[in-house]
Amino acid sequence: MIIYVDGRGGDSSGYGYYVPSTGESDFVQKSGMTNMEAEYVAILSALARYADLQQPLVLYSDAQTVVSQLNHEYSIKKDTLREMARKAWLLINKYPHVDIKWIPRNENPAGKMLG
Repeated sequence: MIIYVDGRGGDSSGYGYYVPSTGESDFVQKSGMTNMEAEYVAILSALARYADLQQPLVLYSDAQTVVSQLNHEYSIKKDTLREMARKAWLLINKYPHVDIKWIPRNENPAGKMLG
């Protein structure tokens, strides 16, 4: 299954995901998040939603730092983000296989839907 995720920080922050194969999407406005926090929440939401399906998953995000952190390529210095990453890794372990990949912002349909 392929899932696109996106998060936006600031005054009009929010997060969401989009599954092209089913057309399913979920987008939530939630103020008070940074860009990276919103991206992590989007990933956590998608991982939690489909954890029971027991099938391989490919997550696409346009947040290169978050992708690199979850792929153990970058360290995570901020405690709140480190805790979000731990939660993501626990959810990832419920899947047979998960790839987390970076895509350019203009190729991310979730970002277009988030506005």
